[in-house]
Amino acid sequence: MKTDNNIILTHEQIQHKIKRIAYQIYETNVDEKEIIIAGIAENGYTFAKRLKVILEDISDIKVTLCEVTMNKKSPHNTVKTSIEATEYQNKPVILADDVLNSGTALIYGVKHFLDVPLSRFKTAVLVNRNHKKYPIKADFKGISLSTSLHEHIIVKFGDEDLAILK
Repeated sequence: MKTDNNIILTHEQIQHKIKRIAYQIYETNVDEKEIIIAGIAENGYTFAKRLKVILEDISDIKVTLCEVTMNKKSPHNTVKTSIEATEYQNKPVILADDVLNSGTALIYGVKHFLDVPLSRFKTAVLVNRNHKKYPIKADFKGISLSTSLHEHIIVKFGDEDLAILK
């Protein structure tokens, strides 16, 4: 794939980072029978699906996928999940997204899950930028970057994954 932008992660690097994050999630949840990986639609859910594949390969933990949808421009009261709250109640949940930009999507995702008692709650991102508007952190992250406010990070999942700085 030809691009005039700066590639910050190649396909191989993305695969390595996802695998490392999956191992960290496993180590944190080694005594659990089931974990919920909740991916923020679109790319966060793709990231979550990839984590699930690796977790199922390296452990006996049952991994349940959950897609989190929201209006990212106006997330207040728009967060929905693909599974019922009873399915993640009293279980560990990992909220996953591809890029932590301002923290808006992640903080509203966290807020949604806090309405239900959970045994543990963590966040995972592939790319963590350091421009947060909210006091939210990534517990598991692939890479941290200090970028300008005018720059954008795009993750393109597909046959040849790329993370691009624009």
